[in-house]
Amino acid sequence: AKALRKELILVDGVARIDFWGVQEKRIYLDVSQAQLSTLGLTGETVQRTLQLQNMVVDAGRVDLQNKRFRIAPTGAFESSEDIANLTIRPTLLDTIQNLAPGGILKPSSELIQVRDFATVSRGYIEPPINLMRFNGKPAIGIALAPLPGVNAVQVGRAVDKRLQEVAPDFPVGIEVEKISWQSDMVSESIKAFMINLLEAILIVLVVLALTMGIRMGLIIGVSGLVFPILATFIVMAIMKIDLQRVSLGALIIAMGMMVDNAIVVADGIMVRLQKGMDRTKAAIESANQPSMPLLGATVVACMAFYPIFASPFSTGEYARSLFTVVAISLLFSWVLSQTVTPLMCIAMIPDPKQQGDGEDVYGGRFYQVFRGLLVKAIRYRVLFLGGMIALLVVAILGFGSVKQMFFPDASRHQFMIDYWLPEGTRIQEVSADFKDIEKKLIEDPLVESVSSFIGGGPPRFYLPVDPEMPYQSYGQLIVNTRTLKDVDAVMEEIDPWLKENKPYALTRVRKYGVGTFDDWKIEARFSGPAEADPDILRALAEKGKDILKASPWAKEVRSDWRQRDRKIVPAYSQERGRWSGVSRDDVARTTKRAYDGLPVGLFREGDDLIPIVLRHQEDERQTAATSLETLQVVPALSTKTVPLIQVATGIDVMWEDPIIWRWDRRRAITIQCSPDGVSADVIRNSVLADFEAIELPPAYTLEWDGEYDSKQESMSGLIPGIIPGVTIMVFIIVLLFNALRPPLIIFLVIPFAIIGITAGLLGTGTAFGFMALLGAMSLSGMMIKNAVVLLDQVNLELEAGKSSYRAVIDAALSRLRPVVNAAATTIFGMAPLLQDVFWVSMAITIMFGLLFGTVLTMVVVPVLYATFY
Repeated sequence: AKALRKELILVDGVARIDFWGVQEKRIYLDVSQAQLSTLGLTGETVQRTLQLQNMVVDAGRVDLQNKRFRIAPTGAFESSEDIANLTIRPTLLDTIQNLAPGGILKPSSELIQVRDFATVSRGYIEPPINLMRFNGKPAIGIALAPLPGVNAVQVGRAVDKRLQEVAPDFPVGIEVEKISWQSDMVSESIKAFMINLLEAILIVLVVLALTMGIRMGLIIGVSGLVFPILATFIVMAIMKIDLQRVSLGALIIAMGMMVDNAIVVADGIMVRLQKGMDRTKAAIESANQPSMPLLGATVVACMAFYPIFASPFSTGEYARSLFTVVAISLLFSWVLSQTVTPLMCIAMIPDPKQQGDGEDVYGGRFYQVFRGLLVKAIRYRVLFLGGMIALLVVAILGFGSVKQMFFPDASRHQFMIDYWLPEGTRIQEVSADFKDIEKKLIEDPLVESVSSFIGGGPPRFYLPVDPEMPYQSYGQLIVNTRTLKDVDAVMEEIDPWLKENKPYALTRVRKYGVGTFDDWKIEARFSGPAEADPDILRALAEKGKDILKASPWAKEVRSDWRQRDRKIVPAYSQERGRWSGVSRDDVARTTKRAYDGLPVGLFREGDDLIPIVLRHQEDERQTAATSLETLQVVPALSTKTVPLIQVATGIDVMWEDPIIWRWDRRRAITIQCSPDGVSADVIRNSVLADFEAIELPPAYTLEWDGEYDSKQESMSGLIPGIIPGVTIMVFIIVLLFNALRPPLIIFLVIPFAIIGITAGLLGTGTAFGFMALLGAMSLSGMMIKNAVVLLDQVNLELEAGKSSYRAVIDAALSRLRPVVNAAATTIFGMAPLLQDVFWVSMAITIMFGLLFGTVLTMVVVPVLYATFY
């Protein structure tokens, strides 16, 4: 691993390389306390001799002729055999302690080798801090982090190339396997999304060609879609906006609004040409007349996404490029609709059939059916608006039945298995259990690989997932499947198998998430004063756990304090200690040396400093916990031993809290669980009353964390952007119309979009989450844009001398084709996103909302205008 690190750290773009599962080396001196006493030695004498022997010494320098030489005495340890051969001479203190009555005091002339009283062996720290296996074989994990702002795909390819170059030099049997390779995943995701983008562009071009003709569709598609997208890519490169899931998705979301500007201009040119207007004049007038309303509507549509950009929380950081990319693409679409679209229309539109005298441009059957519907809606506007309000009420009530999900699961060919044994369990027990689970998974033909991390969570290789804190009773398996659909199949099989075969463990089988992912969907936190009584907190937690366990939708219920653990407590007596010359430190060093071992020196091996550990022999270590009373303690300044029970009033076993969490510096215990087949909101709402009924002592509080808190935080994070965003939108609309009633009409229409959104989500069974909320925000921008241009057209018709009634009807007829075409291109252009789990809720929201929103724009807006005026 170290050799590989030296090779990979030099790869361009690699910032840091971390290890996981590396076992710390140790040199153990296994000795019997009786042997030390017999030889007249103390542990301090052994420790001091070892430290002095292997110390880096400065022997100075000497001048000889015209040179200066460094003096470097030998004698430092070169191998563990040198430690065994080290000679130790008892100190004068050791001699005094072992002096027979009447003897003559003189320094000992006896030299004792370490091998005379200890067995020297090389090994690893016992018990191990953490362990790792890959497909059941011992492994070391290497986690590479790229530099900020570098291309992850290029870094991954460079690392791949270097691995292939150095792989032949590895020892036989050493293999390098990939657990998670971000560059491959990013490359595949970008490639798939670019295909989705091209599919969306092609769909939009086909829709335009079918509805407006091949030439007109080509003009609008190129000037209103292809050119703005290419220009957006250039600006993204300049602004260093990466190509990623959100930035690419923003282009698809903006497509319908991008072509809308070009559609309005091109449709106006076509109508004027049919009326016999000069080609150049028609182009200039069609671009100039709606230019300011289109610009204002474009800015309004951009500002609908501003709240996510201004959010100070993680959701804002995650989806911030949504606003910037949409704004860049829409502003480019407006500029190009005022320049390139008219030029292409002049050059490419064939001379249309001239309109005859008295012939109505909007006399076709499609327009006549719409005219009849609109006339009746205006005539019976009270009844019509009443019916729409009734539909809105039904939709709001029905929205309560829509599934809720903050962020969806990731489309990774991986899932996790968390495994907890009771707190205090040895890491070796977790490791042994994992061998059974590994065998079960490896035998599954749908499983590609199994990685085991024992003693803590793996390195943070995927941002949304927080690694579990390191403790020995925990382990996690990362299971890679061959395909995405295999994930569900393997999870459905392994989950009940774990419950049946490992009933004493808490297991959790879960997928990876995207966005701001919560490790625990449901979390209720009880907190008390700074030094709150753990018994009170645990009692409150038990009440909360009982409530969740009684719920049919909650599973994997636990608290983050885990179980209490036992500790062995020698009751040290100050009086006995003073008479025996034994301090608490003497007791601690003795008990530590009896099993874990006491560091007594360092062995230098290259760049490593390996601790030399003095401990009891294996047979004594095995009985240390059951024979503490007879454990021999060596008082300071003595080689004579004293039984531990002689300086203790007793040795007890007591319970303790090995894990204590704090929240805002207050002791806090959190109850956690996972939802079983329902959303987190369903569980929380079902148990909320029971939790609030728990009687809390003074100064104790109950707070909800998990997905609920993340949603509340994300929603509140939109507020700083909503206020300036809405202010700018209202200001622009008022500025465009110089009146208050048109903005009021526009904003009254927006809530009716819930009718289409609710119908779409319920009809498809799609959950409403944060991305669906962003879809609703973008939908509002689209509707506002269409309504602005429609009402501006009403003003133009009024300026032409038409009556108010005729102006409303004619404005709606003139905007019908552009609005319908823009809606059709947006709806069909969203279709490729339906196969992406991340975007599907947003796509459904926009598609169904816009489908109904087109009716709202073309019918409800004129009806409200007639009502208000």
